[in-house]
Amino acid sequence: MKNKEPLILAVVVFFSLATYYLVEPYAHHILHKDVESKGFVYDGSDDILEVENIISGLQKTKLEKELEYKDASADEKQKLKTAIITSENDIAIQKVRLEKKQTFFSDVARIAKIKGDAVTGEAIFATCSGCHNDAGIVMGTIPPSLDNAGVYYTKNYLIGIIKDPVMISNVDHKFSVENEHPMASVKYMVSSDEDIANVVAYMQKIAISPEKVTPKMAYENTCGRCHSVVYEKWTQLGTTEKFKHKKDTLAAEIKVLEYEDSLKVYMGKLPPDLSMYIRSRGEHFISTFIENPQSQLEGTSMPRVGVTADTADKVVEYLKNAGDTKRHEREEIGRNVMIYIVIFALFAFLWKREIWKDLH
Repeated sequence: MKNKEPLILAVVVFFSLATYYLVEPYAHHILHKDVESKGFVYDGSDDILEVENIISGLQKTKLEKELEYKDASADEKQKLKTAIITSENDIAIQKVRLEKKQTFFSDVARIAKIKGDAVTGEAIFATCSGCHNDAGIVMGTIPPSLDNAGVYYTKNYLIGIIKDPVMISNVDHKFSVENEHPMASVKYMVSSDEDIANVVAYMQKIAISPEKVTPKMAYENTCGRCHSVVYEKWTQLGTTEKFKHKKDTLAAEIKVLEYEDSLKVYMGKLPPDLSMYIRSRGEHFISTFIENPQSQLEGTSMPRVGVTADTADKVVEYLKNAGDTKRHEREEIGRNVMIYIVIFALFAFLWKREIWKDLH
């Protein structure tokens, strides 16, 4: 028995580690795409690659149809000819889309090199207050406060959102000339490269330092206008208030419901409550989804948010706290329990040796 104990321990340890490091990650790999973060850079490489892959798929389909056409019957040839023409048109559309993305991100990179003047940018920034004024104006969603936009979002994203909000948000599959983005007019109001650089410089100047941004601030300002968190008593319009009179409670609930109806129209469906998403989807999924929603869910109407890596980490931290309110307490208790188990195992081993010393 004595010689078998190390073997039994080794078997238990092996299967425990295999489950933890192989089986569980494999399950998550099957559930979610294997998407790698690009470091929250937003240089357009992901967006361009997405369109290139679409073009490649369409070209492959077109080639397959052309090969089928050679040996097809007269009736089948007519159908295949129509399919080939459709593929050609789709390829042409995607090539135009690809060119627009390449040009746009090239422009963003060029503007990012310009040293903006915050003093000049302040006067131009004033034109933004017509929408970004904390007055609760609904434009699909409520336009966010820009007081600390310079710390929540990357420089490239801020440049892009001014130059063309559809392109930088990677939702050009959703918006068009007929279905214009609510923020589309800004690219005509602040159009020159220098003006864009100046406004971004001003936003970065007035923002607080990253160290002062809490997980709660990061979430509420970058995600909270679309996603509620019931466990934290957060609605898309702010923290749920307690009223003395029921009629005031009902009035507040009606405002939230009306805003949610607006979100449904704007997004196609109501964005989900995120109370338990970190538990059901995992930290990696949430992080890469924030960075580029299309990478995890192609065709989604959720726009790229454009946050910095630090802001994304704080959003994830907020969701971890919301999904497991006793997380820190549990981790501390777990550590203490493990210390107790190790000490107990040591004494048990010494006791066993003492009791069995005459039998071995």
